[in-house]
Amino acid sequence: MAGHSKWANIQHRKGRQDEIRGRIFSRLAKEITVAARMGGGDASFNPRLRLAVDKAKAVNMPADNIDRAIKKGTGELEGVEYVEARYEGYGIGGAAVMVDCLTDNKTRTVAEVRHAFSKHGGNMGTDGCVAFQFKHCGQMLFAPGTDEAALMDAAIEAGAEDVSGNDDGSIEVITAPNDYMTVKEALEKAGFKPEFAEVTMKPENETELSGDDAVRMQKLLDALESLDDVQEIYTTAIMEE
Repeated sequence: MAGHSKWANIQHRKGRQDEIRGRIFSRLAKEITVAARMGGGDASFNPRLRLAVDKAKAVNMPADNIDRAIKKGTGELEGVEYVEARYEGYGIGGAAVMVDCLTDNKTRTVAEVRHAFSKHGGNMGTDGCVAFQFKHCGQMLFAPGTDEAALMDAAIEAGAEDVSGNDDGSIEVITAPNDYMTVKEALEKAGFKPEFAEVTMKPENETELSGDDAVRMQKLLDALESLDDVQEIYTTAIMEE
């Protein structure tokens, strides 16, 4: 990947998230509800709920919204029952795409996802067709100028799997999914606050796109992003600005 891309792409993604904050609240509420239904309403004993609540707080989701979503999950309030679904396919230039959904109607959701792929030059594939191109992990990115040696010492001591510096000066810390919250909290206690942090499906290799291909790929991702049932989108595509 080009040296400048990591930081630029993260900042671009954060900007797009800010643009769709209302939609993010809705998606986080769904995730909190499902996490509470599956593992109970106490975040101390439910890692998935703890992570969802942490993400909600990071985007300043109101506490009442969080509490209401938890109660829907535990059955204290009436709510829709969602199921998880993952769809895989290919975008422009063969870039891999995975789409995670929470839905109350899988027939509707798969039709909408397939339509978005086909309308914007992609192809929806079969289960597992691109999953091998991603690694499930915790990912944190720290701003250029961060003390790499000190961060590496703190990260390794906290249980991180890998720490690497990028050509643009940013530093990436990778953890096992179950260690993500522990490592993140340890690093923050040590004075290292990530600019970007999440449990994600990290591409093992990346597909660089530029010009018209980058524009077309972004339209495909935007079409998928606009679907109500879509929670997360992962792709190997890197769009050069």
